[in-house]
Amino acid sequence: MATGLLLAGCSGAAGGGTTGPAGSKGATTGSGTRSSPTPAPSATGLDFTADPGRAPKTSAEAERLARAVAAVPINWGPGFVKRDPYESDPDFWPVLDADCVWERESLPATVLATLTRYSEVPAKDGKGPIRVAAVVTVHRTVNDADWEMSETLEEALRCPDQQLRQGERITGLASQGSDFGTLGNLAAEDMLTEGGKYYSDELGGPYYYSWAQSRLGPVTVAAVGKGSEGRSADEVSAALQQGAGAMISRAKGELEAAE
Repeated sequence: MATGLLLAGCSGAAGGGTTGPAGSKGATTGSGTRSSPTPAPSATGLDFTADPGRAPKTSAEAERLARAVAAVPINWGPGFVKRDPYESDPDFWPVLDADCVWERESLPATVLATLTRYSEVPAKDGKGPIRVAAVVTVHRTVNDADWEMSETLEEALRCPDQQLRQGERITGLASQGSDFGTLGNLAAEDMLTEGGKYYSDELGGPYYYSWAQSRLGPVTVAAVGKGSEGRSADEVSAALQQGAGAMISRAKGELEAAE
């Protein structure tokens, strides 16, 4: 994984996101179907060429890919274990409502499957946990994946303060997007980073919060991390860098054309 993958916005001054699968419903037409603009051409130089024939065509194929790509505890670094619950339902994803509260809804027609896996370094020796999530979303088309990336950026502008779930919230979100070759993005066709301050009824706050999401073809992968008492931003960022790198590598392996 390129060293710049998570460095272009993972300080507390840049970023934002959610604890569930990334994305939003995106722009829609009157019929409720997402419109599809022509995506900007990717910058040259990325060591990845998608094979359209390998992209999932059914929900079952998409779920298999999501499970193959999503990071497991060992991918984040030493000491990480599964949280309970460990996986989300791949038939649902979160949507940010008008009150800036995340709610789970059925998948839109543009998404074949999405999966979130939750891991953590448990609290120990007077330090709180480091909690992370790996998110893989498989869209029907590249245009649909582009819409998810764009809408995720816009959500931080619309809702700089968000409720993740009962007892958890993030504030002061900011977001930053970068095509391949810009702002340190040397690993994916498109990337965004978000960050802000995390508060928890259980753990207190404010603590470090960061989200990094990348797109390869019709697939987006995201890594989200939350700090706690005694956990530095560097610790959380290091875990996200490892988890995101593993997922991008696996996504390339699933989607790229044979040489």
